[in-house]
Amino acid sequence: MTTQANRPAGHSAAQARTTILLADDSSAILYEVSTFLQTDFDVVATVSDGAAAVKQIADLQPDVIILDIAMPLLNGIEVAHEIRRRGLSPKIIFLSVEQDRDYVDAAAQIGASYVVKSRMRSDLILAIKETLDGRIFLSVPCQS
Repeated sequence: MTTQANRPAGHSAAQARTTILLADDSSAILYEVSTFLQTDFDVVATVSDGAAAVKQIADLQPDVIILDIAMPLLNGIEVAHEIRRRGLSPKIIFLSVEQDRDYVDAAAQIGASYVVKSRMRSDLILAIKETLDGRIFLSVPCQS
């Protein structure tokens, strides 16, 4: 498990930066995404499995969580269901190599956005902004 915590749970109104937790089993993706986002957002933690994601989300209460679909222990969909079961309400974005319509539909049913990793550089920041504004962002194209 890789964990990076930059500050304690919660944040004051004076801290305007959106807090983000990243969960992906690829250390290269965690590094790339956190580096890419750190200019505009506060990446409060990076974790490499679903169980660690649930714990850190509960502890840190980030504004947005970015979850890989396929992770050890709990996959991203299971993490999303578990945090909702616990009454936690961060905005959710799935970041996945999968372009399968079933995954996109599962994300939409949870009220989550979905970004395909191949479109990460062009879509992820827009997805975060759209998600924070209460809209669902879906990368395209998604295959059936």
